[in-house]
Amino acid sequence: MDIKHVKDYIYWLYYQYLLITCSYVLEPWEQSMFHTITVTVVAMVLYTAYVFIPIHIRLALEFFSQMFGSQPENMVSIMD
Repeated sequence: MDIKHVKDYIYWLYYQYLLITCSYVLEPWEQSMFHTITVTVVAMVLYTAYVFIPIHIRLALEFFSQMFGSQPENMVSIMD
């Protein structure tokens, strides 16, 4: 891929972002505030997902492995 095509594609994505958010109608200082808030919110969501999703996945796996996994050892000794 050519550098010019990459640059045009990035410009097109940015233009799509401006159209979807309707921020192209804002004044420059309003656009900078809007972009700052948007980037901050997205960064916080990504950080929260990075921190908490692995914990929830591990807890869910432990829960389901206890439900459907092998019986605890004390239950096996009782049944023998």
